[in-house]
Amino acid sequence: MNVEFYIENSYKLSELITKEYSTSFSMSTSLLEKEKRKAIYAIYGFVRLADEIVDGFDGYDKDFLLSDLNEHLQYALEKGISSNTILAAFADTVRKYNISPKHIEAFMESMKYDLTKAEYTSTEELNTYIYGSADVVGLMCLKVFCNGNQVLYDQLEKSAQKLGSAFQKVNFLRDLKDDNNELGRSYFPEITNNKFDKDSKLLIEQSIENDFNEAWFGIKQLPGKSKLAVALAYFYYKTLFDKIKKTKPETILSKRIRINNLKKYLILVRVGVMYKTKLI
Repeated sequence: MNVEFYIENSYKLSELITKEYSTSFSMSTSLLEKEKRKAIYAIYGFVRLADEIVDGFDGYDKDFLLSDLNEHLQYALEKGISSNTILAAFADTVRKYNISPKHIEAFMESMKYDLTKAEYTSTEELNTYIYGSADVVGLMCLKVFCNGNQVLYDQLEKSAQKLGSAFQKVNFLRDLKDDNNELGRSYFPEITNNKFDKDSKLLIEQSIENDFNEAWFGIKQLPGKSKLAVALAYFYYKTLFDKIKKTKPETILSKRIRINNLKKYLILVRVGVMYKTKLI
């Protein structure tokens, strides 16, 4: 087995992980051109592995495992290869698309926060965490979408960050029950004294709405099928957000809000029509 064969199959494992963990994200990614699709699978596989260590590996030494992952990551980025297949595909993508090491470092730093920090008491603290856990992931993906066009990347950088922020905040609202009850985390500074009510919910929603609006500006300027894929993800999350807005605070605290498969299919059809008729 040569290195090229190994790396190619490493990408396939990242694709499998993406499809198993997120049907919505994998559907959006499947709409991309082949090489970009592979790269986005590799990015998702990497961030999912790190996130799973801090959130899912209960009963194991998470500090050691995250540190070990980071050590192997640094070797993979320096040498371009790793015995960890997820890191092998990710390092290859980083090299091909010139992804910034600073974005990778910021992501790993936010993962460390999840091991030590349970409460975010200011907007500044939350924004720092979201930048590392979500915004930079959007920027990694933007590098792939722009494929070497630095001028376009610079134009869309802020919008990509806002989209990452919107997605992350929606995830926080959707997972509020599990974050509070199982992980013991409180991300939103608007929720004071563990009181999540109509007023605090409205403040959070206004922030998310602003992020979505700024993100849409950039989505319309993405090249090729990247526009279609990201627009689909945008409308998946926007639909979920709209459902959350109509849901009472006490209900959000008692169950995870979802959109069903039929609704997802209708969103796919809608976005496809918008793309074909150049409405996006």
